[in-house]
Amino acid sequence: MLAETYSSFKKALDANGIVFSFSGYVSEGILYSLGEALRQKMALEEADTGTVKRVFSVFVEQVQNIIRYSADKVSGSLDREVELSAGMVTIGIEGGRFFIVCGNAVRESEVPKLEARLKHLRSLDKDGIKAYYREQLRAAPDDDSRGATIGLIEIARRASEPIEYDFAPAGDGRVFFCLKACI
Repeated sequence: MLAETYSSFKKALDANGIVFSFSGYVSEGILYSLGEALRQKMALEEADTGTVKRVFSVFVEQVQNIIRYSADKVSGSLDREVELSAGMVTIGIEGGRFFIVCGNAVRESEVPKLEARLKHLRSLDKDGIKAYYREQLRAAPDDDSRGATIGLIEIARRASEPIEYDFAPAGDGRVFFCLKACI
């Protein structure tokens, strides 16, 4: 039964074009290690340099958003203070293009502001996204920002089409947030 369960899971990933997947707790160190594995995988597949850079950049931004904003965190002190954030990230190929999807729980109270930012980004064309990026670089960060305003704009800048997103209730005042970017 164990092999059948995980074989079915693997087949489902393969059927959906997933070439790279991680789900669990992440930190900056894990981000670095996953990033290296991703670069090596794409190099072995002989993806062009520009695509590799854009996929890698979006991957890093999405995992950093999980690290900074996930509502599912564990922390404590080992030999130093440690905080891990839960989420998932997948990279796949669909219609000959790469896609990167990340997901993590966020506080329900954060959804309206996050959704407003995402709707605004989706409403902009490429030139509008560039102008908005420059404007945000000059503006003072929001009081509660840990970098996501620029991070989301970076993702939209690198994407070949408007980013997709969705929210699903997760209980306990949390919502599961999912973001997809195609390269």
